[in-house]
Amino acid sequence: MAFFRYKAVTPEGKVVEGTLEAADQETVLARLQEQGQLPIKVFSGEETGGLLSREIRLPWQRKKVPQKDLLIFTQELSTLVKAGLTLDRSLSVLSDLTENAYLAEVVGELLREIKGGKALSEALSTHPQVFPKVYVNMVRAGEVGGALDQILERLEEYLEGADELRSYLISSMIYPCILVVVAMGSIIIMMTVVIPQFADIFENAGAPVPLPMKVLLVLSGFLTGFWWLILLVIGGGAYWIYSRLKTEEGRLNWDRQLLKLPVVGSVLQKLEVSRFSRTLGTLLQSSVPLIQSINLVKEIVENQAIASTMESIKSGVKKGEGLTRPIREAEIFPPFALHLLAVGEETGRLDDMLLQIADSYDRDLKRSLQRLVALLEPAIILVMGLIIGVMVVSMLYSIFSINDVPL
Repeated sequence: MAFFRYKAVTPEGKVVEGTLEAADQETVLARLQEQGQLPIKVFSGEETGGLLSREIRLPWQRKKVPQKDLLIFTQELSTLVKAGLTLDRSLSVLSDLTENAYLAEVVGELLREIKGGKALSEALSTHPQVFPKVYVNMVRAGEVGGALDQILERLEEYLEGADELRSYLISSMIYPCILVVVAMGSIIIMMTVVIPQFADIFENAGAPVPLPMKVLLVLSGFLTGFWWLILLVIGGGAYWIYSRLKTEEGRLNWDRQLLKLPVVGSVLQKLEVSRFSRTLGTLLQSSVPLIQSINLVKEIVENQAIASTMESIKSGVKKGEGLTRPIREAEIFPPFALHLLAVGEETGRLDDMLLQIADSYDRDLKRSLQRLVALLEPAIILVMGLIIGVMVVSMLYSIFSINDVPL
């Protein structure tokens, strides 16, 4: 038995919190429903956590809504709407439940706009910094078709898939980044603290400095004496790259080169194919027109080399060529994905097939990331070991050379 905390809505529409002892979360849900309460959130006592379990936001980040918070908002709104609560009552409940202060403020504004006669999609569109166009258009399609509850459920699935993939990407790259930081830190400490001490040792001993140590001392002297110049060059280079990426041509060329990189290019292509397919499939499944869906997908795809092909794809669709042929000509989909896309068009199940492509490439992407990380980790360790090993051997050689100096 364990203790579970819960948030629920009473038949009167009040939000209540409490603790129940039960074997699992399903038992808690059943008890709450027996009491006539609508469970919104159930979590174990361990998940309430302390400081480390909370997301820390810096002061300048308070006006942002993380994707995780948007996902939770969508999940809770979907639960309330499916339970039969009216939209204004659901938003009233969520304004009390939402933990993100800025999102709670936005929900309050949505509630006021809906009470003023606006549709939900119209109210959402006034907050583009929180709700992307894909979100707004799917809600608008749900309102037109009278299936807002189903659309919210699809939005929940869409956001869950995107959040899971994003979390996997971040967690996969944490260890390689830590290795790079540790390697750079170790090399800097060796060059700025350890190596300079050898100059004093040789000066006191009156011994000639061996060539390997001379090289290290020169590098150490440059690093300690001109560190400001190194930082200036790095900062200037970073600013030049940043300014180039801000231009349309610079970003396009950069993204094209990224796709040509060995291993990394393949990973990026699979990531964009997955994002393209999931977004387009979800929009089509939500009855958003194909041309409008392609316009929305263009804003979701981050690689501009792929996004730049959306106009030619849209033009091909308008000419009646279907979707597979323009995408094949754009050369953004791998052969396997093109085959599945063609099958989807032939069977009239394009939306389902796009989602299957997304699921397939999500799995393939995870395998590719595992291979990439498995390659990066030993490569970083090997390079770090070689650099530090050369330094250590040079220091040992220098120490032994002192013993050869005649007394």
